[in-house]
Amino acid sequence: MQMDILMIEDEPNIAEAVRFLLTREGWRVGLHADGAGAIEAIRAAAPRLVILDLMLPNRSGAQILDDLRAEDHAALATTPVLMLTARGQSPDAGARADAVLAKPFDNDELRRTVRRMLP
Repeated sequence: MQMDILMIEDEPNIAEAVRFLLTREGWRVGLHADGAGAIEAIRAAAPRLVILDLMLPNRSGAQILDDLRAEDHAALATTPVLMLTARGQSPDAGARADAVLAKPFDNDELRRTVRRMLP
């Protein structure tokens, strides 16, 4: 069974809160907590959506997004990405992402964004 969403987030409280929220909406959500191995986790999960924190240990979200967009497999390379940024980070930090939300974000805004990205 294909995973709906893979969230790559190093803050356990944020990751679990988002997983709880989105699981209640009926989506299957997996978690990966580090920039290292993120591309491998995306390949293995083949999610319909990646929620990607910009600031991660060992590899930034921007680097992971660049690697994802360079994938040979078209379905992986075009996987929609929702980038999470801290308020005040450069507005172009997630420019290549399909959508960007600044932390802290409103739960309803997160749900609306994910619904739009996963019809």
